Amino acid sequence: MIPLATLYYLLCYAWQRLPEPAVLQAVKATPFHRPLELLTQMLLHAARPLLRAGLPLGYVATEQEESELRGRIMLAPTIGRGLLPRGRAACEVDELTPNQPLARLLAGTLAALASLPALPLALRREVSQLHRRVPATVPAPAPTAEALATLRRQRLPAAQAFVLHVCQLLFDTALPAPAAEGRRRFADFRRDEALMARIFEQAVRNFYRREQRQYRIFTETITWQATAAQPADLALLPTMLTDTTLESPARKIILDTKYYAAALRPRYDQPRLIAPHLYQLYAYLQNQRPSPGQALEGILLYPAATATVDARYTLGGHPVRIATLDLAQPWPGIAASLLALVSVS
Repeated sequence: MIPLATLYYLLCYAWQRLPEPAVLQAVKATPFHRPLELLTQMLLHAARPLLRAGLPLGYVATEQEESELRGRIMLAPTIGRGLLPRGRAACEVDELTPNQPLARLLAGTLAALASLPALPLALRREVSQLHRRVPATVPAPAPTAEALATLRRQRLPAAQAFVLHVCQLLFDTALPAPAAEGRRRFADFRRDEALMARIFEQAVRNFYRREQRQYRIFTETITWQATAAQPADLALLPTMLTDTTLESPARKIILDTKYYAAALRPRYDQPRLIAPHLYQLYAYLQNQRPSPGQALEGILLYPAATATVDARYTLGGHPVRIATLDLAQPWPGIAASLLALVSVS
């Protein structure tokens, strides 16, 4: 099981935010056992500066009965209610207010956490205290998938985007599932391989973006080096999208992360590499066209859950490495291993 301190680093890199010493201190000082407590601490530390500075304001259209004309006159309600003889009119007025989607999501998430029995009492009290600092004009509806999807489509500033990420993960893994009679989801999402695979991939990619300057980091769609009798048939080929591509004038590395319980699988009583993963990486390499003088390489990276692997091959003329990363070690060791993985050997 990944230590919570390591999970915190992975989440921070995945969501492009530097780890905060205060959160790490809280993780070490408090006997946390589940990611729920860690995510709650992350939300508290991310939301406090937002509330201190003041939640972002935006205009919201509200209908008001006015004795003086303001905003836009709403004829149907004005006539229907017989307001004109009384010298009044229904007006639609744009008001500047903190009652915005992110503020409602934050308030709703804090309200849900404050009443969550799975959360320790002391932490629930902290959540309640922070919730009381949310402006009274901001309601606290229960978070919904629709509200989260709407916010994900917006280009939020970094600090607000981080709050959204934490609220999203809390909604997905810890808060009561809708229409499920209070059933909880993955309270410890470290066992959810699909979710952790996304976090691991994003964390590794963003780690290289932030912590080294030798390579340009990106994901790319590789075009099949294929022809077809019918050009339309080419559209049937599956998309080849790399997890992470690292490129310098001298090297191009295609790095695929795989979050699996083991990098090897038994076959005929012998451990073997996972064939589809190797075939996928081989296809990427065979359909790449590196720049002149640029060496092309491939790496498959797994967490070292059951065994350490570091195998090197030459496949189709390209160096290929299958390696594991020990996520149980302290973060400085993980960072050093990641940098060593792409250093010039």
